[in-house]
Amino acid sequence: MGTHKDLIAYKKAFDVAMRIFEITKQFPKEEKYSLIDQIRRSSRAVCINIAEAYRKRIYPAHFIAKISDADMESTETQTWLDFALSCNYLNKQDYEHCMQQMLEIGRLLYHMQMYPEKYQPKTVNLK
Repeated sequence: MGTHKDLIAYKKAFDVAMRIFEITKQFPKEEKYSLIDQIRRSSRAVCINIAEAYRKRIYPAHFIAKISDADMESTETQTWLDFALSCNYLNKQDYEHCMQQMLEIGRLLYHMQMYPEKYQPKTVNLK
């Protein structure tokens, strides 16, 4: 394993965060300091927490805690997507694409939480 950027969950989270960034450019200006900022922050936080978890992977409890934080941010993003759809700021196709991606990221994060040992660095025996 090279870097956190090699993790499928990170790649998918980064892609959906960038898509959300592009989509929210079209949201009403009055949402600038509420929905837009919140959905951008939470979607980006998924990536940030995955990156931090990767750096903590030698410590399973820390790794799991950071992955749990990423999952929490993913769920928050899904809720903001629900609001954006209900407010008619987001079309159904973009909503469904982003939600599908977030659900898949959630499954990947669940796997990472359940099997942290699969993400630990390989130790080198120096004897």
